[in-house]
Amino acid sequence: MGDRSTGIKIISDNRQARYLYEILETYEAGIELVGTEVKSIREGRVNLRDGYALIRNGEAWLSNVHISPYQASGQYFNHEPRRNRKLLLHRQEINKLIGQVEQKGLTLVPLKMYFKKGWIKVSIGLARGKKLHDKRESIKRRQDQRDMSRAMKRY
Repeated sequence: MGDRSTGIKIISDNRQARYLYEILETYEAGIELVGTEVKSIREGRVNLRDGYALIRNGEAWLSNVHISPYQASGQYFNHEPRRNRKLLLHRQEINKLIGQVEQKGLTLVPLKMYFKKGWIKVSIGLARGKKLHDKRESIKRRQDQRDMSRAMKRY
């Protein structure tokens, strides 16, 4: 699943985000984690579906992302599954995002979580919510692509 040449191995992908939102820009961010969270992520026990990112006091935070508690350790040393986690971005990226989110009313959504050279990274997207007719249009376009590829395979 991962690409050996770049050292990227995808852990979790938020496919629903591309359906619900129109992604304008993507950013790669590091994430501040505790030990049991890293062990759970290595097992692939992450759910990005309901997650979002926000900027508070000049820092980027990832909220509502569920990382399951690590099974092999006791409950006392485990982490809170849905705690807020700090995103590690450059200052100029954060400043740019502050302007985009506050002035244009855009949202930050996590798109995928992956390993890059041993480090856990999160790809976040600057997104605008799709209206119902936009969602229908993307379904129609995907169905047309599927039909065209089937027709090409037949002949």
